[in-house]
Amino acid sequence: MRKFKQITVLSITGFLLVQVARSAGIEQDMNSQSPLNDTTVNKNPTDQNVLVKNDPKKDFKNLYTTAVFGDGVSEAKLNPMAVSFVQKYISRNKTGFMAMKDWAGPKLEMMDKILAEHGLPGELKYLAVIESGLKYNKKSTFGAVGPWAFMPAAAKEYGLRVSGNKDERLDYYKSTHAAARLLTDFYAMYGDWLLVIAAYNSGPGNVQKAIRKAGGSKDFWVIQNYLPNETMNHVKKFIATHYIFEGEGGITTVTKKELKELVNNAGPNLNENDLSNSIAYKITGRFNSSVIMKYTETDVVTFNKFNPNFDNEIALNGKYELRLPIQKMNIFVAKRYEILDESLNLLLKTSNTNSK
Repeated sequence: MRKFKQITVLSITGFLLVQVARSAGIEQDMNSQSPLNDTTVNKNPTDQNVLVKNDPKKDFKNLYTTAVFGDGVSEAKLNPMAVSFVQKYISRNKTGFMAMKDWAGPKLEMMDKILAEHGLPGELKYLAVIESGLKYNKKSTFGAVGPWAFMPAAAKEYGLRVSGNKDERLDYYKSTHAAARLLTDFYAMYGDWLLVIAAYNSGPGNVQKAIRKAGGSKDFWVIQNYLPNETMNHVKKFIATHYIFEGEGGITTVTKKELKELVNNAGPNLNENDLSNSIAYKITGRFNSSVIMKYTETDVVTFNKFNPNFDNEIALNGKYELRLPIQKMNIFVAKRYEILDESLNLLLKTSNTNSK
């Protein structure tokens, strides 16, 4: 991977960006010549307030609460400029990735939970998939190590021990926490997940350079040709991997502008305030709306507003993207097994009654 030596000062964040390196590519890509430009953030004590102010959970409160707390946008459309690349990538890698779902299931679930703890979309775990193929001992030509492909300087900057007899880059749990902190910093800079993925691969310095060359545009599809080729393709690999694992796109596979359009079109009965104060959660199983409303103390008008045709779709498909006000959703998640159990008992009771 190509290295760059430059220092970029981002005045709006107060961050000092210093050269380190990142690696890129899934297992078959790791040995190719890909750009490895990693940039860390100099976190002086005086910078901590800046980091707090730029917390993604606050910066994008009105529009991006859904984006930060979980995927509330289903069936996100694939940008036409990515179609050919994604189709080819899926045809080459789908079989291997489907097998990975089995052997790496517990690791992906762990990463999902850690990312959620940091207020980040769980789908960012697919970045580790293309960085290392989820191999803990993967090492790039330029020395990036571990499932999240940390170079030594970046690893130390984000709290990992790297020494002769101790390398926490190999630790799935600790390296995921470190990656989450790094991704949070990058999201605070850009507020756009595609740019975050690009920065993770080639460093914010290259992303800033591409933005300048594109006349100030912060749209990935506009600046992509000004990025290193490996970085441009890295972002598309991430999008393709999301489609393989999820069967559709999501909030991490679209630009800031595209996300805004998706959120605005998310439903005729939901305005920006509704979306900002609610959260989506994919459920599978014969849940019953009345049982959910009882446990979460949600009135029928509110429930139907957020979840039109809930019982019919659950009966037909066995799954639904449930949406509730954030506090109500916290209750649902905590009691979802009790809710499902009572829903199934109610279904059995109703079936027995109708059969008589």
